[in-house]
Amino acid sequence: MHLYFLVKNMNKLLIVGTVAFDAIETPFGKTDKILGGAATFIGLAASYFNVESSIVSIVGDDFPSEYLDLLKSRNIDTSGIEVVKGGETFFWSGRYHNDLNSRDTLETRLNVLENFNPVVPSDFKAADVVMLGNLHPSTQKSVLDQLSHKPKLVVLDTMNFWMNCALEELKIVLKQVDVITINEEEARQLSGEYSLVKAAEVIQNMGPKYVVIKKGEHGALLFCEKDVFFAPALPLKEVFDPTGAGDTFAGGFAGYLAQSSNVSFNNMRNAIIHGSNLASFCVEKFGTQRMVCLQEKEWKNRLCEFKTLTQFDIELT
Repeated sequence: MHLYFLVKNMNKLLIVGTVAFDAIETPFGKTDKILGGAATFIGLAASYFNVESSIVSIVGDDFPSEYLDLLKSRNIDTSGIEVVKGGETFFWSGRYHNDLNSRDTLETRLNVLENFNPVVPSDFKAADVVMLGNLHPSTQKSVLDQLSHKPKLVVLDTMNFWMNCALEELKIVLKQVDVITINEEEARQLSGEYSLVKAAEVIQNMGPKYVVIKKGEHGALLFCEKDVFFAPALPLKEVFDPTGAGDTFAGGFAGYLAQSSNVSFNNMRNAIIHGSNLASFCVEKFGTQRMVCLQEKEWKNRLCEFKTLTQFDIELT
């Protein structure tokens, strides 16, 4: 257990998303059912910061108790994870291509997720930061409607699937969101603009003050009105499995902001680096395996590598 889990009066982070089983195949190997899901990756990443978090999700009674115990050991409240008796947990199976940037979905079984009605634990209805993982926009909105106070920050992740089948619902929930995190393809689809600068402007007009555009191995962009920040991804010798990297990024981003209680643009630049740093570990093993065994010294040392990568002196005349 991390020592900082013993600190009292920590800021609260509410996480909503899937807790699931994944079966993954990459050029480097394959797995049977392993622990996955957006909320799982987000929660594990956020656990490296001084925050008290809670996951709102749903699983079947086929979900191993040791997985729930793992989350609890990371100071993650699991009272918002509904366990359906006789139900089966959401399952996704995919195969990555040789470049690891593209993949084929082999199987998706919604199972208990099909009838998911999230219930926010009473202790987290006044959470400081809310991280809405990739779910149906109506489900995301139902969580916001249960809150007793407006959070300091609401972060939303989404994907092109919801833009195709639930665009109007997505536009409604975006009006209640401070930050949206999407990849460049999704940013272009949502905005109708090819230029990411123009795309960010269009999306900001939909509600979010901040737009984070993830570019995978090429880093991430942060937009706020006329301000722009770019964070590179750390060049890695090996990428084993990219599953959950985007969610790990979001968890690091939200966890750092919840810990610092500072949601300014300048501090979000730091949050982008923290998210990118943790995501760089996630890809080193299958699923959640690397995030489970990651040590504090490792991720702090890699933060220094990020600083070296992005810091320079230049004379302007």
